[in-house]
Amino acid sequence: MKLRTAAFALAALLCSANAHAEGFLKVEGTRIVDGSGQPVILRGMGLGGWMLQEGYMLQLGEIGQQYKIRAKLVELVGEERTAEFYRAWLDNHTTEADIAAMAKWGFNSVRLPIHFAQLTLPADQEPKAGQDTWHEEGFRRIDRLLEWSRKNRIYLILDLHAAPGGQGNDLAISDRDPAKPSLWESEENQRKTVALWKKLAARYKDEPWIGAYDMINEPNWSFATPGKGNGCDETESKAVWDLQQRITQAIREVDQKHIVIIEGNCWGNNYKGLPPVWDANLAISFHKYWNRNDEASIAEIKALRSRTNRPIWLGESGENSNAWFRDAIALVEGEGIGWNFWPLKKVGFNQPLEIVSGDGWMRIVAWMTGKGEKPAPDEAFAAMMEFAENTRFDRNIPKPDVLDAMFRQPHDSGYRPFAPRSLGGEPLTIAAADYDLGPPGIAYHDTADANYHVSTGGERTPWNNGNTYRNDGVDIARDTDGTPYVSDFVTGEYMRYSADVAKAGRWTVSARVRSKKGGRIGIHERGVTIAAGTVWQSVKLADVDLPAGPGAATLRALDCSDCEVAALVFTPR
Repeated sequence: MKLRTAAFALAALLCSANAHAEGFLKVEGTRIVDGSGQPVILRGMGLGGWMLQEGYMLQLGEIGQQYKIRAKLVELVGEERTAEFYRAWLDNHTTEADIAAMAKWGFNSVRLPIHFAQLTLPADQEPKAGQDTWHEEGFRRIDRLLEWSRKNRIYLILDLHAAPGGQGNDLAISDRDPAKPSLWESEENQRKTVALWKKLAARYKDEPWIGAYDMINEPNWSFATPGKGNGCDETESKAVWDLQQRITQAIREVDQKHIVIIEGNCWGNNYKGLPPVWDANLAISFHKYWNRNDEASIAEIKALRSRTNRPIWLGESGENSNAWFRDAIALVEGEGIGWNFWPLKKVGFNQPLEIVSGDGWMRIVAWMTGKGEKPAPDEAFAAMMEFAENTRFDRNIPKPDVLDAMFRQPHDSGYRPFAPRSLGGEPLTIAAADYDLGPPGIAYHDTADANYHVSTGGERTPWNNGNTYRNDGVDIARDTDGTPYVSDFVTGEYMRYSADVAKAGRWTVSARVRSKKGGRIGIHERGVTIAAGTVWQSVKLADVDLPAGPGAATLRALDCSDCEVAALVFTPR
């Protein structure tokens, strides 16, 4: 597969500048250092969707919480078959192959979002109130992940993503049922949370490849209006700090070695009311989504770093374009801040690995979302098991453009060919969607290249109208046979295509294009006219003389409102 080959071809380049740390991570002033005292910039991904499903990762839209998804599957195929599907999901979604690939690509950490129910019963299901039933199978899954992490020299950060009862009003991220008491409304849920962390710390206290304990993911709770707000206007959030202090104390009773990570209210970003930091080996997380990548966007958290003399860590970010990834990572790494993006894989684009759901699963989605008929039980179960198999690494589609944006582009703003290619004595066809890797303004230009709706105050704005194949501003769609092509190519936009020229010579450059309204494109300013129509047509763009060595052509939309491009063809003369 070309994409997989390209992704692994990047590995040597990406990991060459990413030396692996050694020994327990620890806090030293405002830095995280390894066992030898060397500063460590954490570069990682979160395993979202594995132990905790969120509906959007499965194309389920408003069906957000895992308990709702599971209930609909039980309605389709029954409890026994649904349980079999979830076992297959857990077995396939994340394996050693995923962690090994992460290490080759340049990641040195991985964040595991834990659903508490993988490890213990909900409080209202305990046979005896106030006691804890432990699920050894869930702990063994973490043990295996740790073994893979250790083998590949990647730090594993444990993240309680779904706390007992749920920690906020963003329901899907913690699989919260609003009909039941939340984490903040139940002392028993809080007691169980503390007990769970003590259990984890006792199990992993001597494991140096456990990087840290991220105690509560994204608290988002308005205590003045329970069940309504997300805590962004809270000025104290005393319960948030009190619980994290209780968890820290329980951890320290059995484990004095590992970093503990705190998160503020408002999805990890509201640190108002934070008491004096209570532990010497404590780091502070913040999360960053859909805002500008400028100094102002991190000024407040940097001030907190200075005030507390503790490291800060971008514990979760992502779900945006390659341009946004590049700028965000360059911004935080320039300040000595590590990062962890989200997620490693899901159905859809904008992450390193894409899961192909299969047509059968999409029929289930259509039924679940009220857009299709209910599949028969046997058909539905077969589709579910195919979907679970498709989560496996060797069935995922790797995204070399995303990896390039995360690792090379923050430090090198140049372009690279999307895949190795050479102009020799035979015609060379380059798919239009295979324009160069690189940032906007270098490899391509598009009218929209990222989503900044948190900063602009508007709606979420798409940066790519096709949402397939690549994660740049360039709009890509797929033909009836699934082949990607560039769509919505409009005036002022361009794409660069690089190749090694084996021998100097003259070449005819043509393009396969179409436009309902007609237009003008070219590799020179005068360009050529595209006749209006709906059928792909071949147009000659120019004859060019190319010297031996690196060469490139830039295709520009000179007068287009709906131009589409399938390929560029270089033919020797």
